[in-house]
Amino acid sequence: MVSIAPWWLPTGHMQTIWPVLARAATELTSSNTVNYRRQRCTAPDGDFIDLDWLDAPPRDTLLVLFHGLEGSSRSHYALSFAEYARQQSWNYVVPHFRGCSGEINLAPRAYHSGDFEEIDWVLRALRQQHTGRILVVGVSLGGNALLRWAQESGSQAAQIVNALASVSAPVDLTASGLVMGQGFNRQVYTRRFLATMKPKALKKLQQYPGLFDAQELRAAQDLYTFDNVFTAPLHGFVNTAHYWKQASAKPHLAQISVPTLVLNGLNDPFIPASSLPDSKSVGKFVSLWQPDNGGHVGFTQARSAGQPCALSNIVGSWLMRGEPDHG
Repeated sequence: MVSIAPWWLPTGHMQTIWPVLARAATELTSSNTVNYRRQRCTAPDGDFIDLDWLDAPPRDTLLVLFHGLEGSSRSHYALSFAEYARQQSWNYVVPHFRGCSGEINLAPRAYHSGDFEEIDWVLRALRQQHTGRILVVGVSLGGNALLRWAQESGSQAAQIVNALASVSAPVDLTASGLVMGQGFNRQVYTRRFLATMKPKALKKLQQYPGLFDAQELRAAQDLYTFDNVFTAPLHGFVNTAHYWKQASAKPHLAQISVPTLVLNGLNDPFIPASSLPDSKSVGKFVSLWQPDNGGHVGFTQARSAGQPCALSNIVGSWLMRGEPDHG
């Protein structure tokens, strides 16, 4: 397997955390920052989502990025792909899942790991606007939801997009959910996610009193409990176990009929390597790439601390040529 990590980032945790910190430092010091133009779109249910566009003249290729859990157009990977799109002279847009653009959404729902219906109407709307090539990247939660969209869409997916890639997608949500509730993951990553997820959920409760039990939500210390109180019931699932099973992309990878890259590092602290798919579980349109390193949405090939992330180059090269650029 190809190693995607410099020697000074030896562990999955370090490979996960360092690109986030490096990007934050770059944003503070760089004069070449990424500026977006925001477009608000009305969803089929009357709610809204916000799309952030990298302003540029109309181009033949549009790159679309669906962010991860509590992500946004300012996430380190979104900014990296924005810079890549600018270098390639592509158009670029980041649709925000509901509640992730800085403003609470209106409907009694939020977003979840299998939110393929949301992705479907967004991509169809973008296809109406854009006549050229559409390439799509989904990161972490957004990657699993994007794969679920491709699975549910069947042959229609290829009429809407030309190729797609999932990055660090937890395609077995049960396996990933359980490890996120343990040890370092629970104390660091899960605590960080809940620090923003809980306040948003409580704002939703202000909009819709009685939507869920506030005391149970405040007491949640892991994603399993949070999903049991909030995510699952708000989106039509019986409970967390039902949600994680129904929303997981892994059982349906053979149904995808558009060129697809599924990229997962074997040392991803969020995703047990044993839960990843193998070649027998995918169809001819799906390429699995599981390098030894990469962490969770890390994939740093940098030779120095001044080069924070090669993820966009890796994935962009695959989307263009159908194979990864190993560098």
